[in-house]
Amino acid sequence: MASLKEMRNRIASVKATQKITKALQMVAAAKLRRSQTAAESARPYANRMNAVIANLASGVSGDGAPKLLAGTGSDQRQLLIVATADRGLAGGFNSSIVRAARIRIATLLAEGKDVKLIVVGKKARDQLKRLYGNRIVEFVEAGLNPSLATAQAVADKVAALFDAGEIDQVTLYYSRFVSVVTQTPTGARLIPAEVAAGGPVIDLKNAAYEYEPDAETILETLLPRNITVQIFSALLENQAGFYASQMAAMDNATRNAGDRIQAYTIQYNRTRQAQITKELIEIISGAEAL
Repeated sequence: MASLKEMRNRIASVKATQKITKALQMVAAAKLRRSQTAAESARPYANRMNAVIANLASGVSGDGAPKLLAGTGSDQRQLLIVATADRGLAGGFNSSIVRAARIRIATLLAEGKDVKLIVVGKKARDQLKRLYGNRIVEFVEAGLNPSLATAQAVADKVAALFDAGEIDQVTLYYSRFVSVVTQTPTGARLIPAEVAAGGPVIDLKNAAYEYEPDAETILETLLPRNITVQIFSALLENQAGFYASQMAAMDNATRNAGDRIQAYTIQYNRTRQAQITKELIEIISGAEAL
């Protein structure tokens, strides 16, 4: 059985841990509001760009379609972009994204596909390099605050690989922020660009119109930019989901620390009472012996 001093040290240690987890919970809660606002503010722009591309793509087909829209006609060479956070202490947030990517990687390899990886975030790199380190072609730190420059660096690498003919399809894995308690690991195809079906129809009031320049030229400009926008939006979604998960994880850790302190305190008091009782019995027995 542990001595009273050891029990006091345990209680003090758990109390110190509880202070840390409580502080992390409060910091995550403060940062969550800003991150959630940023993620939700980016969605309309990304959705509108998808709608514009879908509208333009409806009038483009055949050999005139840009390669980023039509693809290469093959799916043999796959590129997966796996985006997580750089830090942990957020429950299963990072692991859930990597797990979804691993399932996809295993499926593609079983089908005989060639798979390459771009990892964004230290946690994605650490978890994927154990099994697929030789398939990682680029690593980018997520950073404390997602920036368009980070998204552009990833998009430039994707464009370079695609232009060099090294990849046929690109899929982005991240965690979509739904609510404070729900974050959904999501895979979104970037190349060939996914054209949303059943999107909002633009009411032109029966007016005739034509694009200047032509739709193909506009798509050639919009499609690379859309890749950057989708990656940036995913990074913002990830940040909001990370802080939500961290807040929940630290809240659970704080509660568990409180339960542990209570259990240790009860054990300490019982042990102390037993020692006092034993000492009294020894004193009384000694007095009676005299």
